[in-house]
Amino acid sequence: MMRPKRSSDTVHVFNLMVLCFIALFFSSVLCQGKIRRFKWEVKYEFKSPDCFEKLVITINGKFPGPTIKAQQGDTIVVELKNSFMTENVAVHWHGIRQIGTPWFDGVEGVTQCPILPGEVFIYQFVVDRPGTYMYHSHYGMQRESGLIGMIQVSPPATEPEPFTYDYDRNFLLTDWYHKSMSEKATGLASIPFKWVGEPQSLMIQGRGRFNCSNNLTTPPSLVSGVCNVSNADCSRFILTVIPGKTYRLRIGSLTALSALSFQIEGHNLTVVEADGHYVEPFTVKNLFVYSGETYSVLLKADQNPRRNYWITSSIVSRPATTPPATAVLNYYPNHPRRRPPTSESSNIVPEWNDTRSRLAQSLAIKARRGFIHALPENSDKVIVLLNTQNEVNGYRRWSVNNVSYHHPKTPYLIALKQNLTNAFDWRFTAPENYDSRNYDIFAKPLNANATTSDGIYRLRFNSTVDVILQNANTMNANNSETHPWHLHGHDFWVLGYGEGKFNESEDPKRYNRVDPIKKNTVAVQPFGWTALRFRADNPGVWSFHCHIESHFFMGMGIVFESGIDKVSSLPSSIMGCGQTKR
Repeated sequence: MMRPKRSSDTVHVFNLMVLCFIALFFSSVLCQGKIRRFKWEVKYEFKSPDCFEKLVITINGKFPGPTIKAQQGDTIVVELKNSFMTENVAVHWHGIRQIGTPWFDGVEGVTQCPILPGEVFIYQFVVDRPGTYMYHSHYGMQRESGLIGMIQVSPPATEPEPFTYDYDRNFLLTDWYHKSMSEKATGLASIPFKWVGEPQSLMIQGRGRFNCSNNLTTPPSLVSGVCNVSNADCSRFILTVIPGKTYRLRIGSLTALSALSFQIEGHNLTVVEADGHYVEPFTVKNLFVYSGETYSVLLKADQNPRRNYWITSSIVSRPATTPPATAVLNYYPNHPRRRPPTSESSNIVPEWNDTRSRLAQSLAIKARRGFIHALPENSDKVIVLLNTQNEVNGYRRWSVNNVSYHHPKTPYLIALKQNLTNAFDWRFTAPENYDSRNYDIFAKPLNANATTSDGIYRLRFNSTVDVILQNANTMNANNSETHPWHLHGHDFWVLGYGEGKFNESEDPKRYNRVDPIKKNTVAVQPFGWTALRFRADNPGVWSFHCHIESHFFMGMGIVFESGIDKVSSLPSSIMGCGQTKR
C-alpha cells in the first residue's frame, strides 16, 4: 500500500497562538516570542573530520549542523528535507520538552513515522525555557554518522541570568568511528555477536586528529587518499580569547559510546548550568560529561597571555585506546596556529576507572539558590530498573528488569491515540522491580536469558514517580559499565547516587530533598545506582533510555505513557508507516 502523501503546508500544525498559550500555561512564558524558521537539507557527503575520509551526514553541507539560537517563548520551525538516497531519518530535539507538541519529539517508532528519502517534514515547537540543548538523529544508530547540533535558548531581557560573561561559545564533544552505521548495527544484531569496539577518534566541534600512520582499516596503497592529516576538515578547533575576559562555554556531549573528561590546560572551569537548569556554582579542573548531557561553564582568560594552551577531551569509565581530542585556547594577539609550548598530554586527566571522582562531581551538582524547583514531598510510585546484559535466542542484548526493548512498526503515540490495540503488546505488564533480595549485581547473571517486548509503562497523569537505576555485572566477569539515561518530555530531580546495591529502606534517607538539581540526562556508575523523581505532567508517549547508541539499539530502554487522552488531534504528517498506512 502506498504511503499517504504529506501536504506542502506541514499538513497539520497548531497555530502560534495555541502554542504560546500552552507555553504560557505550563511555564509562564509570555506569548511574545518570535517565529524562527530554518530550512535544512540532510544528506551524506564525503568528509574527513578526523583526517580519515568517510561518508558524513551534513545539514546544508555543514558538520556539525548549524546552531539554533532562540529566546525563551520563541517558536522554532524546521523544514527538513531528507536527501539520503536510501535511508529514513527523524530528528530529536534533545532537552526540549515538547509541551503540547509530543508528535514533534522526533523519535521514530515512538512519536512519529520516519521521514522517507526525498520527503520534506516540518517540525514546529516552542522553546519554553532558557538553557543549553542539542538536536540529533533518532533513527537507528544514525546519530553517530553526524546528524548533530546544538540549541541555545536565552532568557527574556527582563529575566537576566544569575551570572555574567563577555562572550558565549559552543563546545560539542563526540567520538567517531570509521565503520558505517550499517556495518556496526549488523554486527550487533549477528550471531556470533560483533561488538562495535572503541572509537577511532574523539572530536571537539567536529574536528579530530586520527593518526594516519597507524591506520589499520585501509590497505597501505589507499591510505594517502583516504587519510590525510593536512586536510582542512581536521584542522584543530581554535577558541580565541581576549585576556581578562570571561567566556561562557556551552559544552554538550553526543558521543556514541564514550564518557568524557573535558579540561583546559592551566585554567579552572566554574560550572553554572546543567541541562538547562542553573547550578550552584562550583569550580573544577576537569568536567566529566556523559552522552546526552549539557553544561555551561565560565572560563576566565586569566593566565599568561604570551602563549596558547591545550584544550582536551579524553575517555573515562572505559579502558579505551582512543587518544584524546585536542583543540587550542588561543590568547589574542598570539597567532591562532601557534602551538602551545607544552605537550598535548600535559593536561592532567583522571584515571579511566576513578569512579569516586566522577561520583563526587555528580553529587556536587545542586540547584542554584533562588532557582530551586520544589521537590514533591512523596512519590506515588517507585520503579526500580535493573540494567543487565543478556541473551535472547542467542543474540546479545541489553535488558531492563530482564526485558529487552524493541520498537513497534506503528508509533506508540498514534497507536494509543487511535486505539490500534494490536499495534504493540497492550497486555504487557511492565516489571517495576526485580528480585533484589537474591540477585547478585557483582556476578555474571546465573541465567543470561531474557525476553523482548514492545510493551510500555503507563503512568497516571500528574502522578509523581521515583525511578531507581541499578547497574550490575555484564556477561563478562568483574565488569560493569557506565550508562547515561535520558528522559524525553520531562526533567527530573536527581535525588541521589550510590555505590553497590540500592537499599530501599536505608538509601532514601540520604536523598537530597533540599536543593536537588533538575536534569534530563543522568549517569549510573558501574556497580552503582542513581535515584530520580519526575512528575508525569506532560501528556504523550516518551522514551527513557540509555544514551549510548549501541546499548539502546540492543534494547536498553523503556517507554512511558501518561495523559494520552489529553493529547490533541495528531498531525497526519507523522503517519504513513505500520498500521497508519490506512
